[in-house]
Parts: sequence; C-alpha cells; structure tokens
Amino acid sequence: EAVQAFVKDLAQRHGFRESELGKVFERAQRVEPILEAISRPAEKVRTWDEYRAAMLTERRINEGLEFWKRFPRTLLRAERRYGVPPEYIVAIIGVETFYGRNTGNWRVVDALTTLAFDYPPRARFFRSELEQYLLLAREAGVDVFSVKGSYAGAIGIPQFMPSSTRRYAVDFDGNGRVDLQKTRSDAIGSVANFLKTHGWERDADVAVAARVQGEAWREYLGGIGEPRHTLSTIRQAGVDFDSPVPAGALASVVELSNLERPSEFRVALKNFYVITRYNRSALYAGAVDGYCTGEPFGAAAEK
Repeated sequence: EAVQAFVKDLAQRHGFRESELGKVFERAQRVEPILEAISRPAEKVRTWDEYRAAMLTERRINEGLEFWKRFPRTLLRAERRYGVPPEYIVAIIGVETFYGRNTGNWRVVDALTTLAFDYPPRARFFRSELEQYLLLAREAGVDVFSVKGSYAGAIGIPQFMPSSTRRYAVDFDGNGRVDLQKTRSDAIGSVANFLKTHGWERDADVAVAARVQGEAWREYLGGIGEPRHTLSTIRQAGVDFDSPVPAGALASVVELSNLERPSEFRVALKNFYVITRYNRSALYAGAVDGYCTGEPFGAAAEK
C-alpha cells in the first residue's frame, strides 16, 4: 500500500506514468544486507586517533598526490571558479571513494527502495531520495537499474545522494552531460560547487590547532554546528591558538577525543562547518583538513 501511494503521488506531482513506475517496483528488490548494515549499531565510537589512522594512510595520501598530478588544470579551474583549494577537493574524493575505486556495488534503486519502505526510522528521508533518484534518471535518460552506489544510495566518485546530484553536480568537462560515476572532471567540479554553495569562504582557514585551560571553554564546544562565537570570547574562555585568524571571524571549539592520550583541540571556522555539510561529523572534517595541512599534502599545496 505504501508503494502504491508513493507511485500515485509521483504520478500526480511529476507526471510519471503509474504503469511504468509499477514495473520499476515489481523489479526492485528488497536487500536484506542493506537493512542489516544500516541497522547494525556501531561496536564503539571511534576515537580521533583511530579515525585519523584509518583515513590518513600513506597509500591514500600518495594516491591523492597522483590524482592531483593527473588533473592539475581541472583542479585549478575549480579553484578559480568556486574558490575551493585543490587539496580540499582531492582530500574529500580520497576519503569518500579512494579516488573512484570504492563507489559501491548496490543497485541504487534497490538500496533506496529497501530503505524507503522497510526502514521506518529514516523512511521519510529515503523516500525523498528515491523520488529524487527517479527524477534524476528521467532527466539523464538512464535506466534506473543501471546505476550502482553505496548501500545508502550515494552515487559515484564523490558519493552524492540523488538530491545532491540534482542540486550540485555540474558538467565540468563541458561535454553536455553530468557523469559522476566515471568522469573525474565532473566529480572535481561538483565537489567544489557543493562546498561553494554551502558557504565556502575563499582564502579562509578551515581550523587552527588550539590549547585549552580550565573548563569555561566547554560552553563553546561545537562540531557540526555553524560557528557563532567571536574569537575574543573563545580566548577569554581559556582557548589559546597561534595562527592568525581574521578578527571578525566566528568560530567554535572542537574536541577530537583520544583514548590513551589527551584530546586534540581545534578552533573551527566557517569552512570547517561547510565540510561537515558533506558529512556531518567533526572527525570527518578534521580528517579532511588533516590531509591538507600536514605533510606531504601541505607541501604539495604550497607548490
């Protein structure tokens, strides 16, 4: 009944033929491993040391440098158009899919249908993404069963959900179509456009290392929320940092917790928040920034 109501709604609002959508859902499969994967509770919350060790591997960084060498002009063009430095684009693509190696093997229509109708906790979200996927497939003229992605329905080299693909994906190689599955140029431009649209500030820092004293700083802890505190207020709360940051910048304090050694702290600025729009995790944003501020990526960026 839920599927039938969904079909009727899409037919009324978007002009789909009910008979054609009916055939799609007759072929779409419920995938039990997807439900198991999304329902499986994490065994534990990873510490910053664990997350960083998993993401900032020597191999991943070396592959990132090779990716940069392959597409220097495309990355420079993206920086000029959108204001996002190459290293951040490269870092995100590396974290997401290892430069296109791990884009997912699930049929997107199966993944989204399974989660839309058999996973009540987030059914509303996934029904919306299923709707966006069907619109995307119609607009692009592709077979809805031909696209593969993650178990959550994320697509291609940058792992965009269908709604993000429709809103932020760009034809960056100018061939008249958007291809996030195979075309690195389109992936580069689309990641940059996503960040710019979400408020990326050109020539601005992402975060700076900090030290804390006392307990007053805890009032200014953030992570994935938009920064709202002045630098002077944060300093008065016992947060010290060396890097020069524009006086008018707003920030929050981010704690990156470790298990066997003290936490690391960052003064997170607007661009840190923008990265968390891509993945709502302070660890994710910290790892992406870690690619770009440490060796060897930092040295490559300076060149």
